[in-house]
Amino acid sequence: MAKILIVRLGAMGDILHALPAVTSIRAALPDATIGWLVEENWSELLTARGHKADPLAVSPSKPVPNLIHTVNTKRWRKQFFQAKTIAEIRGDFKRLRATHYDIALDFQGNAKSSVAGWLSSAPEMAGYVDPRESIARLFYKHTFARKGEHVIEQNHQLAKEVLASLLPGGELPLVAPQLPCDPAAQQWVDEQIKTLGIASYAVVTPGAGWGAKQWPPQRFGEVAQGLAKHNLRTLVNTAPGEESLAQAVVDASKGTAFSIKCTIGQLIALTRRARLFIGGDTGPLHIASALGIPVVAIFGPTDPARTGPYGSQAIALRSPDSETTFSHRAGPEQGLLKITAEEVIAAARHLLISNPVTSNPVTSNPVTSNPVTSNPVTAGSATTSPSTKSPAANSKGEQNG
Repeated sequence: MAKILIVRLGAMGDILHALPAVTSIRAALPDATIGWLVEENWSELLTARGHKADPLAVSPSKPVPNLIHTVNTKRWRKQFFQAKTIAEIRGDFKRLRATHYDIALDFQGNAKSSVAGWLSSAPEMAGYVDPRESIARLFYKHTFARKGEHVIEQNHQLAKEVLASLLPGGELPLVAPQLPCDPAAQQWVDEQIKTLGIASYAVVTPGAGWGAKQWPPQRFGEVAQGLAKHNLRTLVNTAPGEESLAQAVVDASKGTAFSIKCTIGQLIALTRRARLFIGGDTGPLHIASALGIPVVAIFGPTDPARTGPYGSQAIALRSPDSETTFSHRAGPEQGLLKITAEEVIAAARHLLISNPVTSNPVTSNPVTSNPVTSNPVTAGSATTSPSTKSPAANSKGEQNG
C-alpha cells in the first residue's frame, strides 16, 4: 500500500488546519502508511506524550499518522555548526528516508518545509502552485491550484488531487479531525477541576500569535464575570511567556477566572471537557473547533472566512472596520477593539442556550458544514458569523500558533 509523507512542521493552528485532510486520507486509505514531519514541540497534536505502542499502529493515543518524524529546526539554526547538531540532522533524515515514502505532500509551502520534504527522497513531491515562499516550487514535481475559501477546504482539495489515483473512485470525503486521547492528561484535568472546586467551565485564551490579534485582557475578565452569571467559571489558558497577560484577565474577573498552565496534551484534555471556548485567531481556538466545542471567535486583522473555526458550532465576531492584513503589528488592531465584552457575552449566552448539555460528537461522520463565516449577520459593531452544527472529532510546549 502507499506510503505518504505529510509535511506540516508547524505551527499549532496550521497543523490543525491540515489535520482534517490527513484524517480523511486515513479514513479513505486505512492500509496506507502515513508519516508526518513535524517540529517536536507540536508533536502532542498528533500523539500522546510518552506513547510507546507499536510505532506503526494507530490508536486513540495516536489516531491519524502511523509514523511521526520530529525535527527541531530552531535548535538546529542556533547550533548548526556543532558536530552533535550535524549528526542529529543526518540521523533524523536518514531515519526519514528509511521509510521509503512514495509521495511527500507539503501543506506548508516554504523553503524549510520543501527542503525537508525533498530530503525524504520521496520520488513524488507535491504542493501548491502558489506556496508561501516561491522557492518551494523548485522542489515540487507536481503543483496544484488552491480550491476553496477556508484553509481546511484548500488542504482537503490538495490532498484529493494529489492522491486521486490511489483513492476509491478518486474521491476523498472530508471527515472530522481526530486528536489524541491522553489518559495521563485526562487524569490531570480531573485533579485540576477537583482542586479548583468547579463543575462547569469555559476556556479562554487571551494570547495571540501577534499583538494585532490580541483582544484586551480586561475585556476577557469582564466576559468571565458574565459567564459566572450562568454558573460557569473561566479557565485562562496560560501559554509560556503570557503569565502577566493571564493574570490581568484574572484580576479583571473579580474572582470568576483562574489561570491554568498546561502542556498541549493537557490543553486538549481540558478543552475536550469545556462547555465553551472563547479566544482569538490562535492555535487553542482551533483545538476547540476540532473537538466540536462551541466557540466564540474574536477576529481582527485576519479573516474568519479563511482561518476561522470550522466544524463546530461557533460565532465569529469581527468589526466591519477591520482590514485583513498579516502585518505582525505589536498593538491591537483598531477594528478588534470595537468588539465589546457585552457582544462576546451575548454570543456565549446564545451558544450555551443552544448547547445545554456537553456532548461527544461522532468522529466518523463526514464534515458537512461550510466554515462559520457563511451567512454573516450584523450585531452591534461586530459582524457575527454563526455556523451550522457539524460533526467534529471527539477525540508542554508552546501553545500559540
